Amino acid sequence: MFDAALEFDRQVRVLDELDYPALAGLTPEAFTDLVTPLREKAVARTHEEPTRERVPFLLVLAPGMVRPEQTVPHLTLAGKAKSGVIDRHFKEGELKNFVPIEGLPVPTTGAYLAFGIDRGPEFLNVTPDEAMPTIAERGRTPLTMEEGIAFATLFPESLEPNNCWMMPGSRCGDRRVPAVWISDKAPKLGWCWAGNRHTWLGIASCADRVTTSS
Repeated sequence: MFDAALEFDRQVRVLDELDYPALAGLTPEAFTDLVTPLREKAVARTHEEPTRERVPFLLVLAPGMVRPEQTVPHLTLAGKAKSGVIDRHFKEGELKNFVPIEGLPVPTTGAYLAFGIDRGPEFLNVTPDEAMPTIAERGRTPLTMEEGIAFATLFPESLEPNNCWMMPGSRCGDRRVPAVWISDKAPKLGWCWAGNRHTWLGIASCADRVTTSS
């Protein structure tokens, strides 16, 4: 039987083992103090077991706490050791320009939980432009780049050949949409055009986001 408390503890342990406290400029004790209040909320609101396509919640650090340049190298495919990479088509230093889209309720500091994560397989071969209205009609919101990286970090088995995802919750003012996929047997953070279809990229979304105070 799925135990949300144990799953929360597992996610904290994964981030600890990947040195996220140090990446965020926190001591291990401060990191524990930051995330522990979310444990109760994860337990209270989780009623489903994770699958490869959908997971109940993700523990996420707010944008700016850690940078993709720091976290992507910690990505690996399930059972593999090859480190994740950032696509060469990103110019040096420009990842910071990909920020949550207007109106997206993403916390600006600390840690939070994103609930009801779905990698969006129904949107394979559908453009982000086409998928966004459907996602909104369902009361859901697209994942940000940080959330998509957290998904691949905490559930590497969900990143599969022909089943990867775009994160249109983060944009930089142009038509590019960040995405995470598999290249050369390793995870890769790249981007795709908002009007292009890809048979191997879904559109990832979540049900809502919760902070320690919400």
